[in-house]
Parts: sequence; C-alpha cells; structure tokens
Amino acid sequence: MSSLESVVPSPSERRAQSLWSSIREALRGSHQDYTQGSLNRSILLLAIPMVLEMVLESLFAVVDVFWVGRLGANAVATVGLTESMLALVFAIGLGLALSTTAMVARRIGEKDPRDASIAGVQAIVLGIAISLALGLPAGIFAPRLLQLMGASPAIVASGSGYARIALGGCGAIILLFLNNAIFRGAGDAAIAMRLLWVSNILNLVLDPLLIFGIGPFPRLGVTGAALATFTGRSIGVLYQFYRLARGTERLPGIARHLRINLGVMLRLLRVSATGILQFAIANASWIFLVRIVSLFGAVAVAGYTVAIRIVVFFILPSWGLSNAAATLVGQNLGAKNPDRAAQAVWRTGFYNMLFLGAIGVLFIVWATPVVRLFVDDPAVIPIAALALRTFACGNIGYAYGMVMLQAFNGAGDTLTPTFVNFFGFWILELPMAWILANWLGWRSEGAFLSVVVAECSMALAGIVLFKRGRWKRQQI
Repeated sequence: MSSLESVVPSPSERRAQSLWSSIREALRGSHQDYTQGSLNRSILLLAIPMVLEMVLESLFAVVDVFWVGRLGANAVATVGLTESMLALVFAIGLGLALSTTAMVARRIGEKDPRDASIAGVQAIVLGIAISLALGLPAGIFAPRLLQLMGASPAIVASGSGYARIALGGCGAIILLFLNNAIFRGAGDAAIAMRLLWVSNILNLVLDPLLIFGIGPFPRLGVTGAALATFTGRSIGVLYQFYRLARGTERLPGIARHLRINLGVMLRLLRVSATGILQFAIANASWIFLVRIVSLFGAVAVAGYTVAIRIVVFFILPSWGLSNAAATLVGQNLGAKNPDRAAQAVWRTGFYNMLFLGAIGVLFIVWATPVVRLFVDDPAVIPIAALALRTFACGNIGYAYGMVMLQAFNGAGDTLTPTFVNFFGFWILELPMAWILANWLGWRSEGAFLSVVVAECSMALAGIVLFKRGRWKRQQI
C-alpha cells in the first residue's frame, strides 16, 4: 500500500503537472476548441502566447530606447517625437487588427474556417493599400513633421533620418499587427508569438551594430535604431505571409482565396472605420500630450519618452491578456454562448489586475533604479522616475479598462470604446493636462497626472457599459 501511494501523485502534484502540460501546449500551439471545456484552461492556452507576443512587440521599443539613451537627450527626444506621430499609424494598424480578429474569430466560432480565410485576405489587401498611402508622403515630409511637433533645429538635423525610416516604413507596423490579428482570431496565438521571435532577434542584433558602427557596419547613430527595427519587422512580415499562405490546422491557406470579396471587405471596413477612429482618438491625444510636455524642453520630452517606453513594456503583456479575452468573446458569440464570453472577460480582467497591480508597486518603490537601466543623463533621470511613479498609480485602472474595451472590440462593437476614448482623452485628459501643467504651474508632472485620472475614469465607464450587455447582440 505504501509503495502504491508513493507512485500515485498527490492532488497538488497533479495540478502542477496539469499546469506545466498546459503551458507546454500553449507554447507549442493548442488544438482546443475555445468555445467549450474549461474556461480557465482556454484563457491560459490563449493568454500565454499572446502575452509573450506582446512582450516581444514591446521589446522593439525598449531595445531602441536602451541604446538610443546612450546618445543623449536629443536622440531620445527624436524617438519620442517620432513615436508620437507613429501613434496614428498604430491607430490604423490596431483598428484594422481588432476588426480582423473579431471577424475571423466569429467565423471560427461558427465553424466556418473558409470564410475566416476570406476575411483575412480582405484585411491584408486593405492593409497594403493603407501602408502605401501613408508611408510615401510621411517619409518624404518627415523633417517638416518633426518641426511641426516642436523639435529644435538640432533635433531636426540629427533625427530626420530616423523619422524618414520610421514613418516611411510604417507599413511594416500595420501588416505585422494585421497578420498576427488573423492568427489570433483563429486561435493560433502560438504562431503569432513565434513570428515575433524572428523580428525581435534581428532587431536585438542589429540595433547596437547600426547605432554604434560595430564591425563592418556603418555608425548611423539614432538613424541606425530605425533601420534595425524596420529590417526586423519587414522580415517578420514576410514570414507571416509565408505561414498564412501555407495555412494552419484552424485556418486554410489564404493563397486559394486571393480575390477581392466586396461584401466581406465592406463589412470589414464598417467595423474597421470606428476601430481606427477609436485608436486614432486615443493615439492622437498622445501627440498633443507630448506637445504639452515639449513646452518644458527636450529633457522633459526625454524623461517622458523613457518612462512611457518602460510602461509600454509592461502594459503590452496586459494587452496580450486583453487580446485573449477578445478572441474568446468573438468565438463564443459565434458559437451562440454569450454567457461564457462574459465570464471570460471578468476572469481575464481579474488576472490582469493582479499582474499590473504588482508591477505598479514595483515601479512606485524602485522607479529610479529602473529608469537608470535605460538612461544615464542626470537631468533626465528624475523626470523619468517621477513620470514612472505617477503612471504606476493608475495600473489597476489600466488593467480593467483595457480588458473591458477589448471585449467590446472582440464582439465587433467598436463604437462603444470609441465614445469612451473620445470623452476620456479629449474631454478629460488633454484639458486637464493643459490646466495642470500651465495654469497651475505643475509643468510636466501635471501632464503625467492627467493620464492616470483619464485612464481610471475610462476603466470605470467600460465596466458600467459592459454590464449592460448590449455587446452580446452585436452582429458582424
């Protein structure tokens, strides 16, 4: 009897074995039907690769600012000003991506993978057209755009090359988001994760080589950071196209559906229009926010840039959890199971709160040591640390807010988050930032505080609207 007991694992051992088994399955790629079975297991299988995918995406920003921080405040300010303009590109990419995820997930939930592939093709056609329309003029007029953002002549002189590549190559950002949205909607989150490994390894290697001119590579300074990121993302996009053409177990290869379907494209455009507007409203507000911060000099912009890059590194994994919720909402609505969809959102929001709450405590206590990892300018460090501590105070609000708004998007209801973003960012955040920074004399600290108030208010609005349940009746 004692020898039998020594062979049979205890309940805690069985739970640990089951957890590790699920983690390995999530990384390898799961075949589970997310519309049935254990909901916690479904969240885990989707969230692990999606969180890792977003960690990898955030590495683009963190690696750049890590190396660029060695070049001085003007170089960091160049990155910050350019990134604020790229916010509109991200808005378009994310808007297309969320509508694509919603449509593909709904078709997969309805057990119609062929129509899911057709939707993916229409999304790619739109993405390529928009990339060309944005990238060509943005690359040509990049120096002028830097001037309009309040860049000094010194920043324009040293940063025009960076801005030309980053803005002109914006199509790589849009298509990277869009193609991975197709995989996420189908439930192939592990493939999306592995694709970003390719891009990030290239960026990690090329960044120091091109910035500092190591070995046979030319010393390009801040321009090298843009070239390294563009190269990594572009090769990642090519790999995405290869995998989409081959197809997966859940999603037939798109090569056999390479034709325009006006009906599907118009539906995708309808949802994408408000989705793009939703993120444009949010991201354009960051342009005006950094414009307010720029009134207090390049050091203030550099401090803000460092802090926001660090925050993004930890916020993006939370977006991975939010994306898992969006996929579960879309697939379960397609399977006519809205109660399971709602339950998935509440559980994911709670898990996100635990994660970001812990990160917030870390930032509040150790803000300065964390900032010193990315910048060594004694004038920038205290501003970046102050910004990081301030942003961290809103982490629990961010956690619930992003999950709730992504749940609406996963259902195809892109209008509700658009209204929430408009009132949160334009009616509350920006006027408050201006009043606190200028009228009350709080300078850049006032702008930082306005972000926390706005994000927490939007989270509360998202929770109230989600409880009303109108999203359950959304058609797409």
